[in-house]
Amino acid sequence: MKTLADYIRTIPDFPEKGIMFRDITTILQDADGLQLAVEGLRKELQGLDYDVIVGPESRGFIFGVPVAYAEHKAFVPVRKKGKLPAETISETYGLEYGTATIEMHKDAIKPGQKVVIIDDLIATGGTTEAIIKLIEREGGIVQKAVFVIELAGLKGRERLRNVDVSSLVKYEGK
Repeated sequence: MKTLADYIRTIPDFPEKGIMFRDITTILQDADGLQLAVEGLRKELQGLDYDVIVGPESRGFIFGVPVAYAEHKAFVPVRKKGKLPAETISETYGLEYGTATIEMHKDAIKPGQKVVIIDDLIATGGTTEAIIKLIEREGGIVQKAVFVIELAGLKGRERLRNVDVSSLVKYEGK
């Protein structure tokens, strides 16, 4: 029986020399791999009281929507600036080279709603930290953040100190 880690392809020196890129497309290309990922994420949420799942584009959509569907929860997309049609709130955060801005519809999270964040990867934690700020600005309460892959060497978990964080596959390096 294969584990979820067996479905993750590692590509050395992408996008630049010295980086070990962890490719999730090989999870998606195999029905068993995809099922392992979705069921693994669902297992991380067992017994947790929450109302809605939030996921950033695009891979947060890929993994968050099937979990939301299976758990009969709402799904809220977080997108890059300028991609959502209604009134939005935004958060700008630092990247290794520059900044990025993400947005969420202003009416997507109701005050008091309990929220789970799902994404494919936690690295430095910057994107997730920005998502948490959006959710909290609207009065939501982040219950947990769940990732398919964690690059522990980049210490993203430390950036999210006040949030319960879990991952399905952990790589100690960067």
